[in-house]
Amino acid sequence: MPLHHLLLALAVVFVWGTNFVVIKWGLAEFPPFLLAGLRFLFTAVPLVFIFPRPAVPWRRLAAFGALLGAGQFGLLFLAMQHDISPGLASLVIQSQVFMTIAMALGSSGERLRGLQVGAMAVAVAGVAIIGWHSVGAGRSSVTPLGLAMVLAAAASWSGANMIARAAGRVNVIAFLAWSSPFSLPPLLALALWQSGPAGLAQALAHASWVGWSAVAWQTVGNTLFGYGAWNWLLARYPAATVTPTALLVPVFGMGASAWLLGEALPGWKLLAAALVMAGLALNTLASRVPRR
Repeated sequence: MPLHHLLLALAVVFVWGTNFVVIKWGLAEFPPFLLAGLRFLFTAVPLVFIFPRPAVPWRRLAAFGALLGAGQFGLLFLAMQHDISPGLASLVIQSQVFMTIAMALGSSGERLRGLQVGAMAVAVAGVAIIGWHSVGAGRSSVTPLGLAMVLAAAASWSGANMIARAAGRVNVIAFLAWSSPFSLPPLLALALWQSGPAGLAQALAHASWVGWSAVAWQTVGNTLFGYGAWNWLLARYPAATVTPTALLVPVFGMGASAWLLGEALPGWKLLAAALVMAGLALNTLASRVPRR
């Protein structure tokens, strides 16, 4: 990969990692389900008027939108409101890699490779450390409920990955745009249940430029630039060349949270991060080893 394309890949994972800090800024002004709903509203409009609907059944678009909207981002934003720090959220959400592998193997009937089993065990050890500290001295960074919600968000992301995989080779931006409207009904219902009409109206009326900038960044930076550039690279290089750079998402996420939000990085967090990232790295290595 030429240097300028490598820098593009690093720019994408930088945006994805630091976006957890932007989410936290947005949550200071919007309830979590409203923030997620605004993200998908501005992803759908005006993109559905620009891109034709991909050749994907409506039921898959609906399932993908509900899982990604209410499942992944709704639960993630809810957890990040009070129950998990942005740095840890950026790390734990990466468990979707192993959940997606498990779902894919379950549907295909294949068996895990030995190196994949080892990678999963190492990553689970890292998550277990976070879980241990969620009920102890580290509870200021994560609660048991927060950890459970982010793991559920990761499972929803994995389910969305399986639907996207079944959709085949389609325009990813068009797929995101046309599935986004299906995220809105469950997110709106959850937002009304959590905050009520008056609470939502007050949040929208009193949001500052910081809150609206966070919403814009979710759409423009995280979705259009992030997914667009990432899939542009995947179309030109092998996945084994591009995807390892995603290992830096938790690095940027935890680093940005420590720098911009003052999140503490005690030894147990660094150990948990090292284990989860080592598991992800081993899994990437396993994908390059030919199966006997």
